Amino acid sequence: MMDDFGSYDALGLAALVKAHEVTPLELVDEAIRRIEAVNPRLNAVIYKNYDDARQRAEAGVPDGPFSGVPYAMKELASMWEGVPQTNCCPYFKDFVAPVDTEIVARLKRGGFILVGSTNSPEFGWALTTENEMFGRTNNPWRAGISPGGSSGGSAATVAARILPLAEASDAAGSIRGPASQCGLVGLKPSRGRATLAPFNADFFYGAAHFLCVSRSVRDTAAYLDVTSGELPGDPYNTPPPDRPWLAEVGADPGRLRIGFTTAAPHGRPVHAEPAAAVRETAKRLEDLGHHVEEHDMTVDADQAWRTYTRITAVQTAMVFGGAAEFVGHEVTPDEVSPTMWAIIERGRSVSGVEHSADVEAFRHHSREIATDLAPYDVFLTPTLTQPPRPFGHWDMSEPDIDAYNAKWTDGVFLFLFNVSGQPAMSLPLHWSADGLPIGVQLVGRPSAEATLLRVAAQLESAQPWIDKRPPVCCWP
Repeated sequence: MMDDFGSYDALGLAALVKAHEVTPLELVDEAIRRIEAVNPRLNAVIYKNYDDARQRAEAGVPDGPFSGVPYAMKELASMWEGVPQTNCCPYFKDFVAPVDTEIVARLKRGGFILVGSTNSPEFGWALTTENEMFGRTNNPWRAGISPGGSSGGSAATVAARILPLAEASDAAGSIRGPASQCGLVGLKPSRGRATLAPFNADFFYGAAHFLCVSRSVRDTAAYLDVTSGELPGDPYNTPPPDRPWLAEVGADPGRLRIGFTTAAPHGRPVHAEPAAAVRETAKRLEDLGHHVEEHDMTVDADQAWRTYTRITAVQTAMVFGGAAEFVGHEVTPDEVSPTMWAIIERGRSVSGVEHSADVEAFRHHSREIATDLAPYDVFLTPTLTQPPRPFGHWDMSEPDIDAYNAKWTDGVFLFLFNVSGQPAMSLPLHWSADGLPIGVQLVGRPSAEATLLRVAAQLESAQPWIDKRPPVCCWP
């Protein structure tokens, strides 16, 4: 049975546990074997939680949707009590999570067993996974090619069949970008879909999200069921679903109005491969019976990016300021990369009045984006405007924060939906002529994850991807 571990998604492994065909300990031991066999080539798992994982497996796990499934957490922001939480940043090198964040508590109740933590760029601020503290994570599809960021460690782990699913988070595309570059499913939920308790009431004004990268739409839907839900007093009051998200997988989406674009709203070129991926998907959806039409977005993406990066700089400076209480001292330039220090300094330089004006502009951009796409049930874009980049393109040794931010043009279709709060999902629907995965992004109306999951499952059935595997892969 363990020889077939890599052919199962997370729900498939949980079904084996529930049927008593395997034990949680057998799954944990197999996950550990795979980490030890493949991780030296990837550098994706940077903290190993083996002893605790085995103890939890032997002690018995909750009877949740993912009962007994081994799992990895991204080493950024989320806290699993007793596990290091460095944010891949030297300033936090000795920090250990004092409690579970609420989402992690829900994951434990869902049955997951943590076997390790995955690599990220420093504090998540890159579309690649390279940092001075732990080094770079390699893409299992191609040597020298980034797996994306900031959830690149998780994406490489799942793509290489080490684990069926891993945590990912997204404030400017960090779930969807790595999903695209590693051939996975990656959903950024709607604004306010899950609580950030206990330490945060809000972050980046509802633009930061925590979910997963997976190999199947149903795993993503079930994970959303486990983690979603606000607590009393949370700021957004996002409407709950009418039924479990998992129930939407396989449900008939009906005949939808679907828009698509291959033109980037900042006016810069889109590579032929992502453009072809969108057009192929649009044609497939038309063949499936949907009404499909081309529509180019009207938002001033460059202005929206300038506004958003000032807002996120202020909030990042706030986080580092508050962290001094836990770390024991204020951050110094020697404890962060030049780019990270520039972000902190930019945040400190913005006045309260300027920040308030930026937040107002951010909300106007949100309204503008959502209104522009309101005629469509689903809107298709490239996930990234370029194929996977080689290492070094996003370099956090750059002290000029404006020069660094200008390099994020590949992700224009990513951050816009963090701004608008709409759910957006990258699916592995295209491979380039030279064999690299290229994602297509599906964007839904606000709070309409149900529609996205129905259409995603329809595409998954019409064009299956789960058996595609990269050259660096633990198989069987």
